[in-house]
Amino acid sequence: YVMSLLDSLQKDMVAAMKAKDKGRLATVRMLKAAVTNEQINVGHDLTPDEEVSVLSRELKQRKDSLEEFKAAGRDEAVQKLEEEIKVVEGYLPKQLSADEVKAVVEETINQVGATSKADFGKVMGAVMPKLKGKADGKLVNSTVMSLLNK
Repeated sequence: YVMSLLDSLQKDMVAAMKAKDKGRLATVRMLKAAVTNEQINVGHDLTPDEEVSVLSRELKQRKDSLEEFKAAGRDEAVQKLEEEIKVVEGYLPKQLSADEVKAVVEETINQVGATSKADFGKVMGAVMPKLKGKADGKLVNSTVMSLLNK
């Protein structure tokens, strides 16, 4: 039996309550709400891919906010977000290294026969499903750009 994301979140919520880990508890609650809302929106239990999509979206929102808070010098908020990001990442598949991402992108460029920047969209369209939830979109984007600029 593979534990669903909701089951894991529920179990971790109870553990965080017992440990009186308020930060983790709040983040796990938010993730659980996001997953539940997505389930209501799509009208069925989420597939593993859909679960990864929800988690990736939550992670991206936090990373975007993190940049804004850093720029604004809001250190307290930055620290809180960094902790939340660690919690969210704990539920995602292991993230690929920059080298691993580069290898997948190179392979994809060859598969779609991309030769120039004009093929950027075609490459991104083919590579994102392979890397979904396993690599940051910005990293994939910049890797595709640099490889197509050769």
